[in-house]
Amino acid sequence: MYGHHIEIAGPFDTAIERVVAALKTEGFGVLSDIDIQKAMKEKLGKDIPAHRILGACNPPLAYQALEADPEISLLLPCNVTVREVENGRISVGFLDPHMMAKLSPLAGMQAVADEAGKRLDRARAALTQ
Repeated sequence: MYGHHIEIAGPFDTAIERVVAALKTEGFGVLSDIDIQKAMKEKLGKDIPAHRILGACNPPLAYQALEADPEISLLLPCNVTVREVENGRISVGFLDPHMMAKLSPLAGMQAVADEAGKRLDRARAALTQ
């Protein structure tokens, strides 16, 4: 498994706002926002439910990770997915930052992953309250 998933109530735009706010509370900004639904429609003419990928970044943690292993930039930022599922529910997926630590043998990466993981866990928990 690459991450952790929860389901929250919609509507979709409100869910996006809630996810961004929960991330912000934990020191993460959203560096990128990829609209998968729009891309599939434009590129392939396919209709899919709302689906976005938010590239979340906590600058101090990203800096620590880059100091430990400059190649870790291939795995940054921490992606959070928000997508519509049935019955007006929204699935929110959080990348497990420990995936980065597993891929990097360099010292210091585990501590960054632990801290990022704690922060993302708290953001996820805030969305279920």
